[in-house]
Amino acid sequence: MLKKIAIVALGTAGTCLHAHAADVTFVSWGGFYQEAQDATLVKPFITKTKVNVKVDNYNGGIAQLRSQVQTGNVTWDVIDMQIADATRACDEGLLEKVAPADLAPAKDGTAATKDYLPGALSECLAGNIIWSTLIAYDKTKFGNTPPTKINDFFDLKKYPGKRGLRKSPEGAMEWALLADGVKSADVYKVLGTPAGVSRAFKKLDSIKPSVVWWEAGSQPPQLLADGEVSMTGTWFSRVYSAISKEKKPFEFLWDGQVRNVEGYAIVKGAKNLKEAREFVKFATATEQLAGLGNYTAYGPARVSANAFVDPKVAAYSATNPKNAQNAVDVDVSFWAEHSDDLNQKFAAWLNRK
Repeated sequence: MLKKIAIVALGTAGTCLHAHAADVTFVSWGGFYQEAQDATLVKPFITKTKVNVKVDNYNGGIAQLRSQVQTGNVTWDVIDMQIADATRACDEGLLEKVAPADLAPAKDGTAATKDYLPGALSECLAGNIIWSTLIAYDKTKFGNTPPTKINDFFDLKKYPGKRGLRKSPEGAMEWALLADGVKSADVYKVLGTPAGVSRAFKKLDSIKPSVVWWEAGSQPPQLLADGEVSMTGTWFSRVYSAISKEKKPFEFLWDGQVRNVEGYAIVKGAKNLKEAREFVKFATATEQLAGLGNYTAYGPARVSANAFVDPKVAAYSATNPKNAQNAVDVDVSFWAEHSDDLNQKFAAWLNRK
């Protein structure tokens, strides 16, 4: 989701330097997102509980986690994970189970299980945010007729200019089918068939000569800023930061956003299990999720937290009803089953003249 920055073991602003046996080691993604977690979660947790927090970061996946658990050398306690990675890790027995009864209720007493958005609470993951892969564009390129539908991304005549796409089938395939008339609820059913795969590639063929391919999350806003593309697929946070902090003339095309769940998981064999559970309970409470939402504009994973997000910020949230009308929620099971095959087909398609 976010480009990895230099590892911080004991040096972030939210880290206590006087370690003791009950330290919690919290692992996240670095950058703007981890800066937000430090301000809205780590510092308040230390202040409230007097439990020290050591902060580290990683670049996703489960290889490091698997190595720690299998060797019995567990140095992490809580990890911020994408749901696909958490599901795989849970299936391999690398994570502790989530005890829903141990999570904080909403302010009005609603149990966490009833307060979570669909799909945001799973066997080994307590969700914290809903984030998107979506289209962003340069407002200066289109005047008074900006793109409003995912179909517009594929309309090079009405909306001229190069297009940016991540060099991956994830996102691109879903958008191609949506633009070809498939309903969001049926995207994965269609993509699970040979005819559906062919249909997606045929639609992508229509813009292939105009595509600038990217691989790092920092590239889309730079491509827009440099004028290399007029529209690009992107992960949300980098472009939102460019809009909110740098005042770039960018905007999002929410139609067809591909939404993903992220959350907190506890490592199997965590040395500080009691404190880790306390950390996750605190991190997923209404107040902390709302604070993170206000800082980042990521959609909080709990209904009660969304009510406390500033409306100006919520306008950029993946969970805002206006933004979610034609959203595609990532099907973790689908990509677990089909990713190898579709990655191979996508690579072959890229190399085809």
